Amino acid sequence: MDNMTSFDTLWAPWRLAYITEIDSKQKPKRNVEVGPHADPNCFICQAVFDEADQNDDPDYDKQRLVIRRSDLTISILNRFPYNNGHILVAPRCHNGSLSALTEAEKLELVREIDRWVDILTQKISPNGFNIGLNLGKTAGAGLPEHLHWHIVPRWEGDTNFMPTIAAAKVIPQALEELWELLSDR
Repeated sequence: MDNMTSFDTLWAPWRLAYITEIDSKQKPKRNVEVGPHADPNCFICQAVFDEADQNDDPDYDKQRLVIRRSDLTISILNRFPYNNGHILVAPRCHNGSLSALTEAEKLELVREIDRWVDILTQKISPNGFNIGLNLGKTAGAGLPEHLHWHIVPRWEGDTNFMPTIAAAKVIPQALEELWELLSDR
């Protein structure tokens, strides 16, 4: 027993859904009624067009991890974050092409990204951010048909041994707590 190394236990139960996730090609599609020019299987479109359900269920946005809606955009916590505070900012309209965005949508997207950088800086004090768009499946877009920008807060020393030896990263805050901190509610 003297030669054995003691390990700390890291409790991250929200990661189980990610680890056990079935390949999306094998997952049954959830068709929901959405507005025109939307994909009923797109989680962003579902969040945008299921807005009417909010009136019946006050926890609706919390369940969908929607933290803000504007006229042209929607902001959602990433269900499988790269880091604490990882936010997706997307146009409300289902669209996978930058050239199809209107000038008003482009402006609103940049304003929302800027807004979230300010809020995250105030609320969780990161040292920097990675902000980006994966345009197309080959570029890493998990949802290539609906544009969405990633805002990933970064801290000095936030990379640790877990990604190297266990292909895992520890996120220190539950999504529900982060939703409470950042939502417009």
